[in-house]
Amino acid sequence: MRSPSNPAALIAAEVVAAYPHRADVPSERWWALMVGAKRQVDLAAYAMLFLPEAHPRLFELLRGKAAAGCRIRIALVDPTSRHLVERDAEERLDGGLVARVRTALHYFQEGLADCEGVELGLFASPLYNSLFRFDDEMFVTPHLYGTIGYRAPLLHLRRLGAGGVFDTFAGHFEGLWATTTPLKVAA
Repeated sequence: MRSPSNPAALIAAEVVAAYPHRADVPSERWWALMVGAKRQVDLAAYAMLFLPEAHPRLFELLRGKAAAGCRIRIALVDPTSRHLVERDAEERLDGGLVARVRTALHYFQEGLADCEGVELGLFASPLYNSLFRFDDEMFVTPHLYGTIGYRAPLLHLRRLGAGGVFDTFAGHFEGLWATTTPLKVAA
């Protein structure tokens, strides 16, 4: 696909779709992007517990992709981070988000135990957007004050060229990833 020569047109063209809520994205669309990724899967969120809950074969898929040479990086918030506690309070969840993060960590560590090619990291910084990258396509959920993740809007982006909005969010992931502490994915 040819990228537009005008930078503003590139930005607009990279937005494939916008959803009023993350929960409005069909489960099949998530799965199709995960299955289609060949080179790179980058995931960054507070908990992302909805992924293994909605896709029971997620870890089997990620294991297969890693074995085929796909780079997989998963960044989850450190469950002891003050930013997580603050986010939980903003969403008025009374510890629910902290519990979801702990559950997600358990699932990801157990599901990807001893899996070569998968990197799992914990971050303690604020998370402004959840990012889910599958090669040159990405879902971005901005974190809105007091809004639970599934109720926040979601942008579906597709990279068309250098310097577009996709690359801006990809750079955001790289910056966040640089702050992570590696977490062993072993049984």
